[in-house]
Amino acid sequence: MRFRDRAEAGRELAGLLADAQARGELTDPVVLALPRGGIAVAEPVARALDAPLDVLVVRKIGAPHHEEFAVGALAGDDPPLFDPDTLEQLGLTEESLAPVVERERRELRRREGRYRGDRPFPALTGRTVIVVDDGLATGATARAALRHLRRRRPARLVLAVPVGAPDSVDLLAAEADTILCPHRPPGFSAVGQWYEDFAQLTDDEVLTALQTH
Repeated sequence: MRFRDRAEAGRELAGLLADAQARGELTDPVVLALPRGGIAVAEPVARALDAPLDVLVVRKIGAPHHEEFAVGALAGDDPPLFDPDTLEQLGLTEESLAPVVERERRELRRREGRYRGDRPFPALTGRTVIVVDDGLATGATARAALRHLRRRRPARLVLAVPVGAPDSVDLLAAEADTILCPHRPPGFSAVGQWYEDFAQLTDDEVLTALQTH
């Protein structure tokens, strides 16, 4: 199984979520994409649900010399969320990663300013919040996002991703009320392997999606 692109993956998720909405399971939904990649998946989801679309900027904290491998993540102004087992396995400490955290915090704030400007974050209390990304590898960024959003007291917190590592999906079960991940292939190593077109999105493409929805 490979998706042609993120839009195709989003359409599959949109169909599944629309069915849940028709069953009365998604009251007053709001769709939050994890940019950049998640925005292209979230667009068709928001359209299908006739729901507002916004973004939650989350940044991966990568291992030194292997930045794509997440050892933790940042969301909002929350303290960094690390995976203690991974830190121990790699011989890392939170203190040694302080420069990485500071760099990612700066990029998080830059993107928040670029994508949101003066627009306030949407009110989430009592709503169904659907967090959308293009896939789930280690689950670090999704965990940080879900914990950040849980404090905003949504009625229901849903994580929706087209494809994910089976172990990571299982580990996140306690963080969301519902996880929708239709494809959980064995041998999962990276999100990009499940897309024919996995080109990185630009800030302008994120802004266009937000402005045209």
